[in-house]
Amino acid sequence: MRVDLLTREYPPEIYGGAGVHVAELVTALRRDIEVVVRCFGAARDEHGVHAYDVPAELKAANGALQTMGVDLAIARDAVGADLVHSHTWYANFAGHVAKMLHGIPHVATAHSLEPLRPWKAEQLGGGYRLSSWIERDALTSADAVVAVSEGMRRDLLRVYPDLDPERVKVIYNGIDLTSWRRVDDPDTARSLGMDPDRPSIVFVGRITRQKGLPYLLRAARLLPPEVQLVLCAGAPDTPEIMAEVQALVAELRQTREGVVWIDRHLPRHELCALLSAATTFVCPSVYEPLGIVNLEAMACGAPVVGTGTGGIPEVVVHGETGTIVPLEQLDDGTGTPIDPERFVSDLAAALTEMVADPDRARALGEAGRLRAEREFSWLSIADRTRALYADVLAG
Repeated sequence: MRVDLLTREYPPEIYGGAGVHVAELVTALRRDIEVVVRCFGAARDEHGVHAYDVPAELKAANGALQTMGVDLAIARDAVGADLVHSHTWYANFAGHVAKMLHGIPHVATAHSLEPLRPWKAEQLGGGYRLSSWIERDALTSADAVVAVSEGMRRDLLRVYPDLDPERVKVIYNGIDLTSWRRVDDPDTARSLGMDPDRPSIVFVGRITRQKGLPYLLRAARLLPPEVQLVLCAGAPDTPEIMAEVQALVAELRQTREGVVWIDRHLPRHELCALLSAATTFVCPSVYEPLGIVNLEAMACGAPVVGTGTGGIPEVVVHGETGTIVPLEQLDDGTGTPIDPERFVSDLAAALTEMVADPDRARALGEAGRLRAEREFSWLSIADRTRALYADVLAG
């Protein structure tokens, strides 16, 4: 069996959870099947990986048109594959075209949904209408759709009612438990600006509406003064969201010490050292189909304070591996809290409770590591994916 895996992100060009997912899945699948990776960007040295740049005549075009140009080249080259498997709307168009062009099955993994990220119109302009059209047509015509959580499956069937529920399967994201592990290296934590001897809260994520960073920065005003807030945050979606975050951080620094902002991509050792030194990790997202960052924190032994949205409660068990903060949201696709002040207050209270009892936080973190080992190994996830391929090919 030859599977062509289609993706925008692939090492070393990774900026989000979908890229992490693809990289780990490919490694696990290649134990016993042929996997050809077709990705965006610069040429890769890895055998069986083919990268595609934006066609010259589209270099100045809208980002969605650039994506479609890359996807057409990818679809052309998928000839000879038994099956194509696309990840995110960026590669869904390639999978959809390859299915029609070569007469082969298309499996699509949904890591997020365009209608539930309306703020992307700020980033893509009219391209957002194109990305939404691509996603809808590709998913509704795919032979199978993988949802990364039960919450994502519910969203898929709600947003795309034409989808056959029998074709939507849940296969969780996973975590590389050998690479993501506890690293007791206080000197590295200090070099990054954290004091490992003080209580600390760590956030890791892109600066985008869905990650809820502005709510966290407002909640930080209510934290005890001795608590540090460490923000590993970069890759802003738009200048507007970056400006908002910069202003909130500047305002916060006027009233408290211990606000550390790291805007570069950290090597894994450094990030593991930060997560291991943290009293708690926080995931304030208003939209999160699963949240690989939570698994990474759990694998490093950090408890998680996360919002009760999407797939987060399927990863973080309230009272066992962390705390779930209730979040009532508007039903308009934006994820906006119905009562933002209450959400900010509840988030601050949950974080304060966690850092106030470091022994309990440590026990929750240890339980989180065990849960990651038990439920989210890439070998078991690859086995489920391989079984889905066999079912699709069997018709």
